[in-house]
Amino acid sequence: MNAFEREPDDVLAELAALREADAPTHGGRVLSYVYDSGLAELDELAARAARLVQPVNGLDPTTFTSVAAMEAGVVGFARRVFHGDAAGQGSAEVVGSVTSGGTESCLLAVKTARDAWRSAHPGDVRMPRLVAPTTVHAAFHKAAHYFGLALDLVPVSAETGAPEVPDVVARLDDDVALVVMSAPSYPFATLDPVGEVAAATAEHAIALHVDACIGGFALAFQDGLPQWDFRVPGVTSLSADLHKYGYAPKGVSVLLQRGRDRQRRQYFATTAWPGYPVVNPTMAGSKPAGPLAAAWAIVQVLGEDGFAELTARATTATATLREAIDGIEGLAVVGEPVGPLLAVRADESAPADRRVDPHHWADAARGAGWHLQLQPGMAQADGPALPHTTHLTVTPVTDHVVGELVPALVAAADTVRGTPAVDGGALVAGLTAQLPGGAQALAAASAGLDSDTAARLLAAFGLLGGDGAGGALPDRMAPVLALVEALPGPLTERLLVELLARVVEPRD
Repeated sequence: MNAFEREPDDVLAELAALREADAPTHGGRVLSYVYDSGLAELDELAARAARLVQPVNGLDPTTFTSVAAMEAGVVGFARRVFHGDAAGQGSAEVVGSVTSGGTESCLLAVKTARDAWRSAHPGDVRMPRLVAPTTVHAAFHKAAHYFGLALDLVPVSAETGAPEVPDVVARLDDDVALVVMSAPSYPFATLDPVGEVAAATAEHAIALHVDACIGGFALAFQDGLPQWDFRVPGVTSLSADLHKYGYAPKGVSVLLQRGRDRQRRQYFATTAWPGYPVVNPTMAGSKPAGPLAAAWAIVQVLGEDGFAELTARATTATATLREAIDGIEGLAVVGEPVGPLLAVRADESAPADRRVDPHHWADAARGAGWHLQLQPGMAQADGPALPHTTHLTVTPVTDHVVGELVPALVAAADTVRGTPAVDGGALVAGLTAQLPGGAQALAAASAGLDSDTAARLLAAFGLLGGDGAGGALPDRMAPVLALVEALPGPLTERLLVELLARVVEPRD
């Protein structure tokens, strides 16, 4: 009996057609979200490894012992390259877990720190604080929200993208459960002052997490940097993603913790139900083994020498891009980025008619087939405003296409040079005038929106079809980012929730 409603080949053909509308994941034309090694054999290796464990449930490594062996191999590799295997650590040995991605690694690091703080402060009803630079990944905003910590953000320099050490140290008190430093930060690729801050947190007996999710597996093979990993005694935990510069498919990351007893706080365990004992080191129970198997296979095949070679290719491409951007009148790289990523802002020292707005630049580059990532500017409490920028994530494959990319970036800058940045305030005012109730309606909307009202606002802003049902984003993203900058934060967040929710709603 044939129980199929459709022919498998027809379904796969439809999927292939859907994929045609995606941004290209290979070839180096998307400089965010994807991490292309440029080695087709690695992709094939990952696919074959994942297929071998397709039916395996990563929930129970005692039933599926391959999961235990692969996780031990991946964690062991990470511990080695991040210098967590130093002799003589004894009970402070670095141990770890494989997670579903950077967000889960960061969530678990915060959950562990919160539980450790509570244990050390029995009966203390205060909300513990999480201290981090403004540039810390949004995953830590999520973690503070989920786990009941107060997020205390330290301003960073608009020039360097880094926090000042005294500004961090001034926040340290006995209500701080965790301090986070980035290696590097996502927005500006800044290596935060891990060593200096770790010395202070150690003195105060405060945990320090290093978020190396985006670039850790590249920085580990890059010379000439200040120490930022487990070589720094005060580093308590570290996260790094293998689905970024480990070149594995989404989603696989590692969270390393200094000390078995500390790491055990990461777990959830219960026998208080009539089913099997539940013991989970990560947020998920049942979970696929495919990403783990792919990461394990890639680590085994590449080894440290292979990772070093791929890092060198990405580093070379980054240096070429940095030199090219430095030579484009009207643009400037933010700070001194480390690792294979950087952010670009307008050069405010250039005459207004020679400046290049980075968002217009990114839109022009996209028109030529190159996808750069627009980042909004933002105000900082007790600190300077941060400029809006365009982010470039560089991968080994970029080295193969940099000869095409550089002329495209130069041409894009020439196309938009002297064009003022989109005035978000004027844009909001113009759109508000079209709303029933005008500015008063927008102000009221900021207090809370239902789904239909949010959809009507999105439609007025040109982000949804007139019926409020999904639709393509605009061809130019600069106006969208200008709206993000100009609208009140809570309103923007509510509208973006509505946008993403509507995009994936069934259409029939």
